[in-house]
Amino acid sequence: MDQTISENLIQVKKESGGIAIITINRPKSLNSLTRAMMVDLAKAFKDMDSDESVQVVIFTGSGRSFCSGVDLTAAESVFKGDVKDPETDPVVQMERLRKPIIGAINGFAITAGFELALACDILVASRGAKFMDTHARFGIFPSWGLSQKLSRIIGANKAREVSLTSMPLTADVAGKLGFVNHVVEEGEALKKAREIAEAIIKNEQGMVLRIKSVINDGLKLDLGHALTLEKERAHAYYSGMTKEQFKKMQEFIAGRGSKKPTSKL
Repeated sequence: MDQTISENLIQVKKESGGIAIITINRPKSLNSLTRAMMVDLAKAFKDMDSDESVQVVIFTGSGRSFCSGVDLTAAESVFKGDVKDPETDPVVQMERLRKPIIGAINGFAITAGFELALACDILVASRGAKFMDTHARFGIFPSWGLSQKLSRIIGANKAREVSLTSMPLTADVAGKLGFVNHVVEEGEALKKAREIAEAIIKNEQGMVLRIKSVINDGLKLDLGHALTLEKERAHAYYSGMTKEQFKKMQEFIAGRGSKKPTSKL
């Protein structure tokens, strides 16, 4: 049975199968963010890390938008607030979260909303979704990673075009560029995100966390150092395993081999 943890502008709903859904719930303002919402969002992601009942987090927005960015009527409190505090920075907390984050993007993901999408591990977008960077339009300096992450995902030339023109990146183009994993029909993003989450949960959860970590940490390095990182962590992992753990691995593999293969994502 679903359990609603919060009924405010940042909602957290934990489901019995190991999935938690974090929803930005300010639809009348297209889910624009106030300082208080950012603090609550950071706390929600931080809480998910230590919650053993949660294995995968789905991140979405209510209504016609995922997140339309910062509420510019509260811009000073946001940009001149304690923005250096990692405890209240939602993107920092998303990046610290060891568990996979699947973004279910409906409608607009603009500027800060675009950056929140970039902090997800896997993205599903409805066909009408639009990603837009308006930092240059409004004289806002990016601080949640957009200026560095987007170019590494879609290529520098395309990223420069998106950021310097403030023109929207459609879901279909984002899918072709590899930024979005799946483009689905309107109203289907959350359903597809759940399917992906359920596929992740069927795997060995300790290794899910380790693989997410080594991929994300390796992306910060050049390939040579990233390969060394993988090798070091693999050696540390196998060196620390007991005979009992190897036996459990064999039993798990044997059990999986007797089951019918699941359908492709």
